[in-house]
Amino acid sequence: MELSLLLAQNIFGLFLIIFVGYLTVKCRVLTPDDSKVISKVVLYIVCPCTILNSFQIDFTNEKLTGLILSFIGAIVVHLIFIPLTKLLGQIFHFMPVEKATLIYSNAGNLIIPLVASILGEEWVLYTSGYMVVQTILIWTHGKNLVCNKKQYDFKKIILNVNVIAIMLGMIMFIARWHFPALIHDTVSSVGSMVGPLSMLVIGMLLGNIDILSIFKEKRVYGICFLRLIVYPLAVILAFRLLGLQNFHQDAYQILLISLLAASAPAAATITQFAQLYDKHPGYTSIMNVMSVIFCIITMPIIVFIYQIL
Repeated sequence: MELSLLLAQNIFGLFLIIFVGYLTVKCRVLTPDDSKVISKVVLYIVCPCTILNSFQIDFTNEKLTGLILSFIGAIVVHLIFIPLTKLLGQIFHFMPVEKATLIYSNAGNLIIPLVASILGEEWVLYTSGYMVVQTILIWTHGKNLVCNKKQYDFKKIILNVNVIAIMLGMIMFIARWHFPALIHDTVSSVGSMVGPLSMLVIGMLLGNIDILSIFKEKRVYGICFLRLIVYPLAVILAFRLLGLQNFHQDAYQILLISLLAASAPAAATITQFAQLYDKHPGYTSIMNVMSVIFCIITMPIIVFIYQIL
């Protein structure tokens, strides 16, 4: 129960940052269009630093095995989410941004601070598996899904700054290389801004939207129910059926981290894609904010279910 309460407090803190972004637009300090600049800073500077920093840990065989399990957990999650969304999309006729919202969570922006506060800094390493898998997918499948493209530009994928950061981070981890103290502190400081800046962008996008209209979008309630309840429950079931808890001595906590990432609200990156490519950014922001509001309740419930099963 204590773990569930800590989750609720941290998530509510992120929601307050969204409100600050909303106020900056309402008070005419900034405009919704200014959010494009911040989106580019987050996507191309802050996110790569977050990824690199997650690999700046000491190498041991036990950590490597645990990291492998975190990758397996992330792969299992997306092997569930992508086909399930495709299946449900044929029934409910989801828009591309709705599909992306269902599949991709706010793993990078939300899970690192949550894991650090409720489990401890030493467990942040195991967020890397989910971040790596989702980053590759979100910049390939997710980006093209939002843009409604059918082909991948593999050159752009390989040269994407976030994918480069993943490859460099993994090489440094395996080779046991670390940044000099000054560079490490700089990368860590920049990477730590990912949560606040992402939430500010969401709040700014909502600045020119009637706030009451957020709760009038009936379709969003169904999207949030699937993203925050149905999909995470499917993950818990899959973890149990596959017996992943026997893979590592710390498997319970490592899989809990994967579950936290899977049950997080919709990815802020999808909102930023929608903003940059003008693909229903207002509606995408509404889905994101609603999922953040509801996850204050749903994430603790999902964690409680995981604990008792």
